[in-house]
Amino acid sequence: MVYEIQSMLRKTALFTSLSETEMRALCSRVTKRHFRRGELLFSEGDPCSGLFLVASGKVRIFKLSPAGREQVLAVEGPGSSFAELPVFDGGKYPASASALEDTETLFISRQDFQSYCREHPDVTLRVLAVVGARLRRLVGIIEDLSFSTVRQRLISLLLRAAQESGSAAKHLVRVELTKSHQDLAAELGTVRELISRNLSRLQAEGLIEVDGRTIVIKDLATLEREQDSSL
Repeated sequence: MVYEIQSMLRKTALFTSLSETEMRALCSRVTKRHFRRGELLFSEGDPCSGLFLVASGKVRIFKLSPAGREQVLAVEGPGSSFAELPVFDGGKYPASASALEDTETLFISRQDFQSYCREHPDVTLRVLAVVGARLRRLVGIIEDLSFSTVRQRLISLLLRAAQESGSAAKHLVRVELTKSHQDLAAELGTVRELISRNLSRLQAEGLIEVDGRTIVIKDLATLEREQDSSL
C-alpha cells in the first residue's frame, strides 16, 4: 500500500523530487478515496477539508450560475492536484468538483498539508508554481468569454481537436468529439442550443460536415483564418 501511494505521488508535479525520507513522511499523511462517475468530491462553498491528487480517472472542476448554467474551469487527470488555494487561505472551495469517470484520488487534510509545507518549504514553492499556472489558465478563460463569440470559441475547439486527434485525408480532417453538446456548452461558457445552432451554421456554410459526434472539417484554411482574425 505504501509503495503504491509513493508511486502515485511521484507522478504528481508537487512531489516528484522528494527524497525517500520526505516521501515516507508524506505517505503517512495520505489517504485514498474512490469516487464513482458523476459523484461529487466537494461542492462550491463547502469548507475546505484538504488537498486532492488524481491517481486515476478524471475530475471536472466547475462553477454553476444561480440559473444552473455550468462553466467548466478545468478537467484534471492523473498527476494533477487541485484545491491548493483554499488549503492555504482558509477559505471555502471556490468551485465544485465531480468525477468524470470512476476515479481514485489521494487526499491530504488541510492541517497535514500545511504542516508538511512548513517542514518542506520547497513544496510550497511548487504549490505557488501550480497555482500560478492555474491562474493564467483562468485568465485565458475570462478573456475568451469576454472578447470572443460562441462561434469563435467553437471554431477554436474544433481546430484544437483536429490538431490533437484528427486524422487528415487529403484536404479533409475528421474529428471524433467525445463530449455531448451539453458538455461542449459547459466548456465554452454557453448553452446547448447555441452549440447546435453554430454547428448547423458552419455546416450550412460548407465548412464542416456533422454526422453525430463525427465532424469532418471540409475547409480547414477558412476556419484557421477566422480563428486568426479573432486573436
